[in-house]
Amino acid sequence: MSVQSRQGIIQEINGPIVTLSFPGARMGEQVKIGERALVGEVIALQGEEAVVQAYESTEGLRPGEQAVGLDRPLSVELGPGLLGGIFDGIQRPLKKMFLKAGDHIPRGLVLPALDRELSWHFVPDPELTIETNLSVGMPLGTVQETETIEHRILVAPDRAGQLLELAPEGDYQLEQPIGRVRTPDGRIRKLRLYHHWPVRTPRPFRRRDHGVAPLITGQRILDTFFPLLKGSKGAVPGPFGAGKTMLQQQIARWSNADIVIYVGCGERGNELVDVLERFPKLEDPYTGRHLMERTLLVANTSNMPVVAREASIYVGLTLAEYYRDQGYDVLMLADSTSRWAEALREVSGRLGQMPVEEGYPAYLASRLAAVYERAGRVETVGCGKGSVTLVGAVSPPGGDFSEPVTAHTKEIIQTFWALSKELADAGHYPAVDWVGSFSEHVHVAAGWWHREVDTGWERKRESALALLSRDAELSRIVNLVGPEALSSAQRWELESAALIKEGVLQQSALDPVDNFASPEKQFLLLNIMLTIYQKGAELIETGVPVQELMKLPLLTRARRAKQSYSSQQTDKLREMLDGFIQEFEQVRLEYTRFEETTR
Repeated sequence: MSVQSRQGIIQEINGPIVTLSFPGARMGEQVKIGERALVGEVIALQGEEAVVQAYESTEGLRPGEQAVGLDRPLSVELGPGLLGGIFDGIQRPLKKMFLKAGDHIPRGLVLPALDRELSWHFVPDPELTIETNLSVGMPLGTVQETETIEHRILVAPDRAGQLLELAPEGDYQLEQPIGRVRTPDGRIRKLRLYHHWPVRTPRPFRRRDHGVAPLITGQRILDTFFPLLKGSKGAVPGPFGAGKTMLQQQIARWSNADIVIYVGCGERGNELVDVLERFPKLEDPYTGRHLMERTLLVANTSNMPVVAREASIYVGLTLAEYYRDQGYDVLMLADSTSRWAEALREVSGRLGQMPVEEGYPAYLASRLAAVYERAGRVETVGCGKGSVTLVGAVSPPGGDFSEPVTAHTKEIIQTFWALSKELADAGHYPAVDWVGSFSEHVHVAAGWWHREVDTGWERKRESALALLSRDAELSRIVNLVGPEALSSAQRWELESAALIKEGVLQQSALDPVDNFASPEKQFLLLNIMLTIYQKGAELIETGVPVQELMKLPLLTRARRAKQSYSSQQTDKLREMLDGFIQEFEQVRLEYTRFEETTR
């Protein structure tokens, strides 16, 4: 095809939607638009016209300017050097763009995501031999990307075939060949340390597998009450001010995933600035090194072009799948999918598509499902097991969980962490509503908890949730007729539920001791609160007044236990539990003596 046939002419501009006269265009093709070479993507073909969504502001574009097709879909660069990076919604490196252009990045500026000047020490896979048949995703060798992450160099999508040559161990730049391969069509192609992958195409794997272990976040209400398995799908819905971003940052920092990808999709600039400033300073709790050595950020603020929001989710997913294919457990946090859905709504409106629920396009549910479906635990082509765990924040207007994005998300995901504005206003963080949240993975997670922590985990969890449920019913009675209408046993249930809320469910992200709790500490704290409830209930049955129990100093000590002892001091928590049991026994003996004296 001639160069001339790969060019188009701008016919019409409608916000981010540009219509081109472009006979040679292909669906999904990347396009450079106008004199500024704005980045765009073909989203519809109408005869010889191509409809393009531009990922940069179209202000100043004029009909009659030329557009050039790049003969490839919107793709990302995959190779060593991604970790620690901060990219925009179409994988442009923001640090490099800042160094080149300053605070105000000009439109049309495109820089490679990966540094071409850096050298990487490549170690070829010893199992590969000449004439080995390579398939997409097979490992060619490794480089040490960071101190803690070994990067496996994978076969690119257009480089499958018979291996003819593989470079010896040594230092190579990204553009230097590390081998040659004969593809099925007979062509000889060079192998490099990096390759491109279209963001809307899921990466291949051998087969899907079931999740077997929970993602440990260090947040008690998530791990203990509503566990999320590695390789599964979760959502964090909540109104403005309920703490979605803070909770996601806590998950990103403390989770036991190998790789963390944080996608800020259409969020407010000040929130993303906080993420970009805090993350590079954080210490990885598992290695003691910088957290950014296993983290990468995709930043797309609300003042950026709306269609770049839509692309940012796919960019994050493709990066997550790439590290999954290397055998790693990857956590991707999308904040938020509501902004992503709003981008779909705006583009569909400009295309004149028929709106349905609240103006969203008819394909909203299927697009959401397709995004979440890219999460999962899989058997990779050549690197064993890997997983992508996807957690999407949802921002329902006014906290209405019946709106389309939240409602469709709830049908798709497997763990639902519903945030409550009432809890947040009361200073209860994380403001996860234990009534509206759910997890479909409790029985699978129980196997892990029983093996690694305690065989009583599932039973204790159910007892605590039952107590919290009764607390909700009793609180309604108290609000109507006052606490005098309750029996002593019911008043003790209210006190014990408050103990669980304050001593277990509340957790300060700013407290150096309480911001993370190991699974063992989580279980011990829950066990302490339930033991207090059970021992107190037994004493009430024997006639001890509930007022006397509510005066016990041990209740205050139990509430403070989470901040008094770190995850390394679980032996102190066990001693505390034994001491509480003895104190309740002492109360029983004193009450028995008192009863005998008064007879």
